[in-house]
Amino acid sequence: MLRKGVTESFGAAIQALGAGQLTDGVVRRSKRMMLDTLGVGVLGSGTDVFDKVLKYSRSFQSEEKSSVWGKRAVTVPPHFAAFVNGVAVHSMDFDDTWYPATHPSGAVLAALLALAEADPGRPSGLDLLLAFNVGIEVQGRLLRFSKEAFNIPKRFHPPSVVGVMGSAAACAKLLGLSSGQCANALAIAACSAGAPLANAATQTKPLHMGYAAQKGLEAARLAQAGVEGNPSILDAEHGFRVYYEDYEPSPMTLPGVGGTSWVLEEQDVAFKRVPAHLGMHWVADAALAARAKIPNLDAAQIKRVILRVPPSKYIDVPFPATEHQARHSFQFNACAAILDGGVSTDSFARAQRERSELQDLLAKVEVQVPGDNQASFDKMYSEVVIERRQGGSVRARCDTFYGHWRKPLRQEDLVEKFLANACSALSSEGARGVLGAIGNLETEADCAPLLSYLTMTSEERRHECDSGALSQSVGGRASQR
Repeated sequence: MLRKGVTESFGAAIQALGAGQLTDGVVRRSKRMMLDTLGVGVLGSGTDVFDKVLKYSRSFQSEEKSSVWGKRAVTVPPHFAAFVNGVAVHSMDFDDTWYPATHPSGAVLAALLALAEADPGRPSGLDLLLAFNVGIEVQGRLLRFSKEAFNIPKRFHPPSVVGVMGSAAACAKLLGLSSGQCANALAIAACSAGAPLANAATQTKPLHMGYAAQKGLEAARLAQAGVEGNPSILDAEHGFRVYYEDYEPSPMTLPGVGGTSWVLEEQDVAFKRVPAHLGMHWVADAALAARAKIPNLDAAQIKRVILRVPPSKYIDVPFPATEHQARHSFQFNACAAILDGGVSTDSFARAQRERSELQDLLAKVEVQVPGDNQASFDKMYSEVVIERRQGGSVRARCDTFYGHWRKPLRQEDLVEKFLANACSALSSEGARGVLGAIGNLETEADCAPLLSYLTMTSEERRHECDSGALSQSVGGRASQR
């Protein structure tokens, strides 16, 4: 029998939460998160790391089959669908970011859709929406048990820790598990939590999201099968607190009841405009603002570029050799913005990364870490100074980029980003179908149409979607507020 405590309260809350407790604000924000996640996931289905994990996953077969986003008639067992679609979401570091720091949506949505497709009863859109928000809420509650979690991470990638817990909670909710089984799902998921940041800026980093989705789904199913874990996993000294030195948990109360708010209602998320680490958005915007102060800029006349950024070693990559390193490089993103007047999905292609003009400019970059620049996505800033050979300099500072939770994307810009990403693989009917299905999710009788649209590809997809002219660059139309 479970003793009264934090873990028990989480299990009870996951089981008890109902659709009637969802607020208009939570529904609106969570549907934006789902739409953005599906767009970047479909786009990610064209990446090299995705191709590798899909090839591996297709070697496993079972009677249950779930779809791979952006691929017509390609199915794998549900837990592998969660894995590969989760990898796709984070393969370009283009997915949403919450505060305290994590990418909240990928692990939850990839697991839920894989599980929903394997369910003969096909959950309703409202069932899916509720389960998604349960997974997001659990992550938000866990993150707020630690002050350390509010900083740019130093030791592990947060989705690998809280993402698998959110995935397990969401899947437990969709499966209709008892409160005790929900608590067991969390305990089982905790044994798969954690990934060191040493794998940031490599092809392994997207696997963190894939594993969080896969292991969360498996944890819920194992709990459904009767597997038990530590009933105090969130309370015990040697339980979930091993990930945060200042971890101080408290019982989970039901949001929407007794004045308690959903965490998502209190804290919006950031949506990225370019496929790179969140910190890159500050430095790219500052670089663009500085560049705009130099008419007819000639890169050869630049003497030095100074970047004033917060302390964070894993996103300080002076000469990135791969696209994944470039996505985690203050230097690269600043220089790309200065040279090209924007940073786009194309900026990370090999030809763009290796061009001589960019390499020459990278050699002129100096990184400074002012004492007042805090390693927090809520408090950091980036300042860019461009010094010219003929004398003089210009500078610009970014405190809040467009897309940050303090300055969220307008709905039309979010939709434009989704369509441009989705049309990398889907037909017009598929992309528009996903857009409509998410927009009306709470009224959908089942989620089968959404799942179908996600695999509706076309050889003429870019022409059909008419997305070729949609800009995905910082400085393009989608980036203007």
